[in-house]
Amino acid sequence: MAKFRQSSFRRILVTRILLLFVPVLLLGELVALNKARSSLLNTARQNLTESAVLKGEKIVNEIATLKTSLLIASKTSVLRSGSEDEVQKFINQVVQELPSYVECSQLSDLQNGDIIASSCGDKAIREPKLPFVADNQVEINAVLPPKAGTTGQRETENQLQMVLSAPVYSQHGQLKYILSMQSSLYKHTKNHPGSLTGSTLVIADDGTILAHPIPERINSNIQEYPDAYRLQSIIQNAMTGQSNSVNLSFQEGKELVAGYSVISNPIAKQPEKWIILAVTSVDNALFGLEEIKLILIVLTVGLIGATLLASLYLAPYLAGPVEELRDYVLNIHSHHAAQTVPQTFKIREFNQLAQAIDQMFDRLKAWAEELEIAWKEAKTANQIKSQFLATTSHELRNPLNIIINCVRLVREDMCDSRDEEIEFLKRADETAIHLLGIINDLLDISKIEAGKLSVVSVPMDLRQTLLEVINIQSVNVQQKGLQLKTMLGDEPIPVKADAAKLRQVLINIIGNATKFTDEGSIAIATKIEHDKSNSQVIVSIKDTGLGIEPAQQHKLFRPFVRVDGSSTRKFDGTGLGLAISRNLIELMGGSITLESAGLYQGTTVKITLPLIRENGENVKTTSEAEKMTEVNPCSQTQETKSHEDNYPLPLVENTFKS
Repeated sequence: MAKFRQSSFRRILVTRILLLFVPVLLLGELVALNKARSSLLNTARQNLTESAVLKGEKIVNEIATLKTSLLIASKTSVLRSGSEDEVQKFINQVVQELPSYVECSQLSDLQNGDIIASSCGDKAIREPKLPFVADNQVEINAVLPPKAGTTGQRETENQLQMVLSAPVYSQHGQLKYILSMQSSLYKHTKNHPGSLTGSTLVIADDGTILAHPIPERINSNIQEYPDAYRLQSIIQNAMTGQSNSVNLSFQEGKELVAGYSVISNPIAKQPEKWIILAVTSVDNALFGLEEIKLILIVLTVGLIGATLLASLYLAPYLAGPVEELRDYVLNIHSHHAAQTVPQTFKIREFNQLAQAIDQMFDRLKAWAEELEIAWKEAKTANQIKSQFLATTSHELRNPLNIIINCVRLVREDMCDSRDEEIEFLKRADETAIHLLGIINDLLDISKIEAGKLSVVSVPMDLRQTLLEVINIQSVNVQQKGLQLKTMLGDEPIPVKADAAKLRQVLINIIGNATKFTDEGSIAIATKIEHDKSNSQVIVSIKDTGLGIEPAQQHKLFRPFVRVDGSSTRKFDGTGLGLAISRNLIELMGGSITLESAGLYQGTTVKITLPLIRENGENVKTTSEAEKMTEVNPCSQTQETKSHEDNYPLPLVENTFKS
């Protein structure tokens, strides 16, 4: 059942994608916009600085070109000896061939100031004066509008107006004329939006403005304006030869960006500087930012719409399988056993998840079945344990009654002769030994369940132990008329085990084979197997007796379990022998198994023990045993004595009952 404030996977899938994507997109848009603005301003400053450098180089180159052209023209023979018509024609031709920034060219008489030839009317562009400059030199004079700002359109548009004058000598080498040329090096025009060449601003090193985007400010000084300190810092930086950019304001409320450079003053006779600035507004520098904003807005709206559509489109692919799997799991109790989890999704991971859920349900079902089987087995084991308690009570009561009765008969002198008394005492002794074996079984199984059963393993000869056990059990075998076959070889079989408890296991296994075999034979054989890592010996005890059904064989090594039936119920015992034997053999590092083809087909029990390798381990083990004896001899003696008390050798065949 859905809890309060819980949402569906499909809704979370759509809303969370949008909630995460939209803020990230808007934040990215702001970062991109700020980055674009910063990049545009940096580009504008760099371009304006380069433009200022180019403007300065252009002014220097134009002045140098005018000076060269004027000197060449002043040395032509037409000006020296030609007629007025030829001179006028030459002057007009010179103006046409020179760049467009040359406005006028005149040839004036230096003595009386008369205009010999002119391309711009009769108005003199220079007042003749003496003395003139030295030979082969050009005199340059700036033409600035008056400070009152009453100049006409020509003066306001054409800026950096200069008059260049060169001497003209007669054929006799006398200074006779002056060739003058008026030029406007800069014409203020309105730049196109987005242009980063900038408007030209020229400032002399004394602060006089020679060219300005606002014509009325020409021939004024920077100290007259609010941003004088900024312009003064530009002049100081430029005087050191720097070229850079700066933000400033020539108009109130309008921010500008300017790049600047410096050139030598072409007019002054002494070393002076002109500061060339390329100025544009911040809005013009960021002209492309509006288009970027528009693109980002369109992109944002498009991406949000695409994300929404993608979320709605992907929701069925992602939420659909989850919902189907949820419905299947919630309704698993009502599904038919043959119905499987849906696995027809278009996404591989969901199919794998469905397969994992199906496998999990199979495992849970198998575990439930195993749990049910284990519960039944536990219930059966509880019943068996109850039966075992009843059987054990009977097994304990009968020997006690026999012992009590025999002792009373002897004590009350109810026997007819001494031989009869000895016979009763002998029967009481044998019954007491049998009772002791039952009690030992109970003690051992209690130690096994408590995890306290232990063995003391020492190097020993397995073949010798087998011969001793066979010698003991041969009497019982002969009494039942069975044939005993042994194949033990002639060489000693070195193993590391607890001799007394290994003897008990062998007696129990051979005793069971004898007890459950009425006719035929019992075969005891040893076989040594070698492997790359270790070697082991296998002791097999094979009989031709009763046998065990395959379905019941796994129960034999469990405590308190007996294979009950009409065919076996005639045999007494507690049912603990094989369980104790398996635990003892496993504590010695070996294993014990039982094989039988079925009832009346015999049984084979195999005991496997590791051999001692021929690398000094025998000596090492012996020394450790000796060391143990030296360190705690009392405990070792007590342990040995305990074995002798619990399992006396002459009567050890009655130790286990199975």
